[in-house]
Amino acid sequence: MEVIRYSGHPVTISLFFNVIFCLFLLVGINQILNHFWPQHKLSQAELVIIYLMLSIASGISGHDMLEILVPMLGHAFRFATAENEWKELITPLLPSWLTVSDPKLLQGYYEGEISLYSANHLIGWAESVLWWTTFIFFLLFGMLCINVILRKRWIEQEKLSYPIIQLPLEMTETQHLRFFRNRAMWIGFSIAGGLALVNGLNFIYPVVPQLRTRIQSFRLFTEPPWNAMGGIPISAYPFAIGLGFFIPLDLSFSCWFFFWFWKMMRVLGSALGLQALPRFPYTNEQASGGYIALCVIAIWASRAHLVNVLKLTLKGKDADIDREEPIRYRTAVLGLVVVFVFMIFFCYQGGGTVWITLTFFAFYYAISIAITRMRAELGTPVHDLHYSGPDQILTKAIGTRNLGRGNLAMFSMFWFINRAYRSHPMPHQLEGFKIAERTQMNLQRIVFALMIAAFVGAFSGFWALIDRGYQVGMEVKAYWPSLSAFGIEPYRRLDGWLNSPTDTLIPDTSFMILGFLVTMVLMVFRMKFVWWPFHPAGFAISTSWGMDVTWSCLFLSWLIKWIVLKHGGIGVHRKAAPFFLGLILGEFTIGSLWTIFGILAKIPTYGFWV
Repeated sequence: MEVIRYSGHPVTISLFFNVIFCLFLLVGINQILNHFWPQHKLSQAELVIIYLMLSIASGISGHDMLEILVPMLGHAFRFATAENEWKELITPLLPSWLTVSDPKLLQGYYEGEISLYSANHLIGWAESVLWWTTFIFFLLFGMLCINVILRKRWIEQEKLSYPIIQLPLEMTETQHLRFFRNRAMWIGFSIAGGLALVNGLNFIYPVVPQLRTRIQSFRLFTEPPWNAMGGIPISAYPFAIGLGFFIPLDLSFSCWFFFWFWKMMRVLGSALGLQALPRFPYTNEQASGGYIALCVIAIWASRAHLVNVLKLTLKGKDADIDREEPIRYRTAVLGLVVVFVFMIFFCYQGGGTVWITLTFFAFYYAISIAITRMRAELGTPVHDLHYSGPDQILTKAIGTRNLGRGNLAMFSMFWFINRAYRSHPMPHQLEGFKIAERTQMNLQRIVFALMIAAFVGAFSGFWALIDRGYQVGMEVKAYWPSLSAFGIEPYRRLDGWLNSPTDTLIPDTSFMILGFLVTMVLMVFRMKFVWWPFHPAGFAISTSWGMDVTWSCLFLSWLIKWIVLKHGGIGVHRKAAPFFLGLILGEFTIGSLWTIFGILAKIPTYGFWV
């Protein structure tokens, strides 16, 4: 859908709408089974397992992982020319076991109209697909080990709210179906679904009036310094307003406040003529520092629990503290060690060095912990963090000249896990543990299902994306990002690193440190002063593309929630919650139906998101 049509983008938001739509269909089918064949009815536990496995598999095969990796595998070899000199500069650095260089294999993938299912084609792709599938499996197993270690602290002791799971939890309650019998939910569903229906008809028949909810940008100023503000994006996505209603007020306020804060910083930079800092205020760098700070804050808040885990691991004895865990703490810690050993081996074979690999994945998992904590505590609708991962941190803080060509090549190969973090699997794992706690499910079965989903999701994602290339041709029918963005970006960046090596970038590194410090200060103030209105996570995520798209939705949901709590109290808030869940479900359902209709009819159709 995204590669050929470049529409939908279901995994670029926290709650994957393709998964919610599938769950909605399953619930409907389940009611039919309950009526005619009750012995075959799915339980809530079974529905939850399906939801979690679909979420993991969708995240892996979606916009920010395999849809980037697959076009990368052969791009440098296919598009090496005498002008760009990639054949001499780049391709010798790329591990042969992680890429595809055979011109005949690439011809079929890029030109299409040929079957993938011949021995030569399958064998030609097999090595790189198997290695990358193994890498993804270990990467997600490392996330799972961290989640097991943190589960008791974040779920049972701190009792974080996990706003993202509210909708799937309500939908999978099969005994009384309270959610689907709630009138407020169906009102919200009808409003959001009706808007998507009308806008979809307008897309096909322009005579039908449009009720626009999608983003549009307005440029308010044309003269400096105010024109540095750029366009002001405005949107009114019902699903984002619905998700925003479950976000704590201080975070939703901080999200839209800091959106305007960054706009004003750009105006300030223009007014002061900061030519020496051409990318002021260095939002990506400050976001990197902010996310690392959020991880440090989360680890510090859990320090007593982590010390107990470490003591238990070193003792080598079983104890009651982890008897109810899906994996014993000692096993989880040793599993994490095994993951890092595998990553060192993987990168060393590809040309990387041990200490750079350790540092790279330490930063990667730190960002992963920050995202997981944000979703668990706050339910942020977006967390894309574009171009701010460990590859960016290390190349700016250490300098490309000092890292070595092998490390830079491996950074490029890991572009698919660091370009953006929208479809990150780790939060879904922990949310699965929370759902299990709420529904008294077996945690060991959850772990088993999550890891099966990781392997099957990776392997089937490769299969689907490569097969689609052979059918239609990536140069023929694929939408432009698959080639001119996803495929070329890591190698164009590597070309720049190799041709123009740099030492430590002082401004960039300084702003990373500044972002870290500002986030820490915001947290200290939040802990000291009850009235403090700014949340540190709002500062960190407000720099992102996703916040540009949804800030106005979060402003609306913040305003509505503030009015509801001020004048109606928590009781009215609880009664209003199904209405906002209905907004999410209604837009997801009708929007998904438009996409399916477009695929079946082979015509462009309305996409409600972005």
